[in-house]
Amino acid sequence: MQQATSRSSRGRPYPPLVTEHAPPATRRRRQTPLDLVRGALIGLAEVVPGVSGGTIALVTGVYDTLIVGAGHVVSGLRQGLVDLVRGRGTTRAGVEMRRAHWSRLLPIGLGMVAAVIAGARILEPVLEENIEQARAVFFGLILASLVVPIRLVTAYVGRRLTLREWLPGIVGAAAAFVLTGLPPGKVEDPPLIAVFLAASVAVCALVLPGVSGSFFLYTVGLYDATLEAVNERDLVYLGVFALGAVVGLASFVKLLQWLLEHRYQVTLVVMTGLMAGSLRALWPWQTEDRELLPPGDDVPQMVLLAAAGAAVVLALVAIEARMSSGSVQLPGGSGGLAHHPADDPARGAETPPS
Repeated sequence: MQQATSRSSRGRPYPPLVTEHAPPATRRRRQTPLDLVRGALIGLAEVVPGVSGGTIALVTGVYDTLIVGAGHVVSGLRQGLVDLVRGRGTTRAGVEMRRAHWSRLLPIGLGMVAAVIAGARILEPVLEENIEQARAVFFGLILASLVVPIRLVTAYVGRRLTLREWLPGIVGAAAAFVLTGLPPGKVEDPPLIAVFLAASVAVCALVLPGVSGSFFLYTVGLYDATLEAVNERDLVYLGVFALGAVVGLASFVKLLQWLLEHRYQVTLVVMTGLMAGSLRALWPWQTEDRELLPPGDDVPQMVLLAAAGAAVVLALVAIEARMSSGSVQLPGGSGGLAHHPADDPARGAETPPS
């Protein structure tokens, strides 16, 4: 691990991946209740169609913790499986698994699970009866969240990006805009293989800001069935869903970690574009088939609700920035979304993980 004094060929200092170093015990104890709240916010986001859990993780400052931790877990499981088949035991897997910061991952995960279970029951009637108002709140929330990746990439580059450098983000925004306009489907009794495949894709929302897992499930017709399974504790459905999520996470998280370590700037630009394009799903005035409508007579109410959602995010950003003790003084309980020495173009020939 290179230290913070190392520099790229462009002269910019590289802070280390802060989540590779465990925080002191006193700080861990102080962070635990906050991590429970952060996890709960991420879990609630996963229940709302159009809102990305990855976006909330980025805003609350635990994105790098989740990505690096998930990378160690995936590597540990893979090493354990290979070593068991070859009769080598689980020593290497245990070492890799211990590199994940369980003191932070466990409370975040616990908060997420609790929020999904509670949110599935509480938010369902709210979303059904006040869908336009709910969209307005989350529209403001996601709009204000754009400040996080923009500030991160601007701080990394040290200047405003040019239009050419924003082109990948514009493409990502256009793709997200088109995909969030697809009409929803509904499957009454989905086959388990469809549940498995849908979960493997939807879980990407946990690690990719701007992509909503619940919105994807809504589009393919499995949102209602999944919500019902959570509320009724359908263990068979939930077990298959969890297995698909594990497979999908294992397939995607290492690639995303590589991109953040080796293609930090363009990855953040694309994330920003995905977040911006996903705002289409949260436009308050639209039909059940997701056709956009002009604003109605309730514009003042919607503007106030959107402002309230934006205020919540900006307050979180301010709190996280104040709490941050990392080298990049931006939102991030562990110092924000750090970039890695491998981002140097001179090392760009390294191949991504399979």
